[in-house]
Amino acid sequence: MTTFKIRDDALDWIEAGDEIIALDRRSASYLSANSSAALLWRRLVAGATRRGLVEELVNTFDIDEERAVADVKAFLAQLEGAGLLATAGP
Repeated sequence: MTTFKIRDDALDWIEAGDEIIALDRRSASYLSANSSAALLWRRLVAGATRRGLVEELVNTFDIDEERAVADVKAFLAQLEGAGLLATAGP
């Protein structure tokens, strides 16, 4: 099972209320994550599976699994596109 993790090289981030603000020092770009994305971000810092992220959204925000799958897929794609995501596993 693939584990996703936020890159920790050349990346700074802080929690601001219930949001995350991240700065990629390589590109001098930043990303702001709302409360649901911030929840996923915190899990990704330590490393998480796609399934674990989906379950976290379902349990925390009481949304249906189909919606959670779509949200996790979109967030991971955004992070990957920005070069902020590392993966491990098959």
